[in-house]
Amino acid sequence: MCSRNWLIALITFVAFSAVVSAQRGYYDDLPPGPYCALKGCCPGRLDECSAPILGTLCYCDDFCNQTNVMDCCPDYWSHCRGIPDPIPVPTTFKPPEIRACTYQGKTYTFGETVKNNCNLCKCEQIGNTVEFLCERNHCMINELIVGTVNRERKYGWTATNYSKFWGKSLDEGIATKLGTLQPERFVRNMNPVKKIYNPNDLPRQFDAYREWPNYLSPIQEQGDCASSWAISTAAVASDRFGIVSKGQETVRLSAQNLISCDIRGQQSCKGGYLDKAWAYIKRYGLVDEDCFPYVDHDVLCIIDQYGDLATSSCTLPPNGRRSKYVVAPAYRLGNETDIMFEILKSGPVQATMLVHNDFFSYAGGIYEKTDIVESRRTGFLSVRIVGWGEEYTHKGQLKYWKVANSWGTDWGEDGFFRIVRGRDESEIESFVIAAWPEIERKRYPSIPVPLTPEYNLQLE
Repeated sequence: MCSRNWLIALITFVAFSAVVSAQRGYYDDLPPGPYCALKGCCPGRLDECSAPILGTLCYCDDFCNQTNVMDCCPDYWSHCRGIPDPIPVPTTFKPPEIRACTYQGKTYTFGETVKNNCNLCKCEQIGNTVEFLCERNHCMINELIVGTVNRERKYGWTATNYSKFWGKSLDEGIATKLGTLQPERFVRNMNPVKKIYNPNDLPRQFDAYREWPNYLSPIQEQGDCASSWAISTAAVASDRFGIVSKGQETVRLSAQNLISCDIRGQQSCKGGYLDKAWAYIKRYGLVDEDCFPYVDHDVLCIIDQYGDLATSSCTLPPNGRRSKYVVAPAYRLGNETDIMFEILKSGPVQATMLVHNDFFSYAGGIYEKTDIVESRRTGFLSVRIVGWGEEYTHKGQLKYWKVANSWGTDWGEDGFFRIVRGRDESEIESFVIAAWPEIERKRYPSIPVPLTPEYNLQLE
């Protein structure tokens, strides 16, 4: 019996000696200190049972029972196992200060950073303590807005977290995703055209994409270029060439032509004025998308401003057209039913919309600005109104516009959104304009001319 106890003691001593030997090499670079005494001990390998030291981590857990382990805290044996420290601590030694921050259940060492949505957080010293300090930017995607809109039925639309917007500040969104500059007062106050029709004859539902599926422009992705002013202008002009010519001149006009070449008073990918854009097309015309493809940044203008498609090195269309695509002077539409009548007869129109930060999260439904808007920072977006309709909701029968945006087909309802109609929601009915395409009459004599002289009101 005595020999057996002696054997057990010998094995224990050998094992302890091996561990001590391993720990000695570790102590050469890792000074002793009250690490486990501060952190506590763990029964198994747990990341929560670690303490930062010398730019790495040491552990206070059962893994220290292994031999040749180099990541155990120096006081593991004395604190967790009750075995005296084999290496005496010098009386002049002062344990190093363990400086770490806990953020969202994880531990970070002093000076480490982590990004929370659009805000950078850093583990910093505040007095005698350390804690995470975060920036306080408003973000494009606000989780409070997304959660509240989806939880409370009263808002009538749904929101989502778009990965392409996540991590960007609201200021970035306004600077890169909008881009329409407010027109001067005399332009905003321009008298709208007068139209003659019976409002009762207007249908309750209309969708230009169903009426003219082969003539309308596809949804575009403007990227990080504030070019809604150019994209919506080129798209409305394109739509109307196809519709007014009854398909004899279908074209997709180049928004890049406006961004790069319309530089008088415009700001390219930093924004532009709609009246100046339409005046440019009236005077110089546009080429097609294939001739000058869209990129989400400013590039040098490659178009012969005073020339035709051939001198601009464009491929001539099958119908033999050489001249660039020009429009008549733009005109303004003054009220809900005038807008409806115009779309019904001539195609989509252009509108300017005041964007609040909740709109970036729109996923579907009939949008109206919420009462949970986080920031008063806003900006203007240009869009195409392509139709209208009505839908029964918890608020009763609700009228809406169907609108084409330029944030890609992965946003909203396949790139479109619906917005309350008849109440000037987000100012979408305040400044609505359109223009008549200049069809080459010699080749297409049967195509009608503008119906009233009021179409000659100019935005210049």
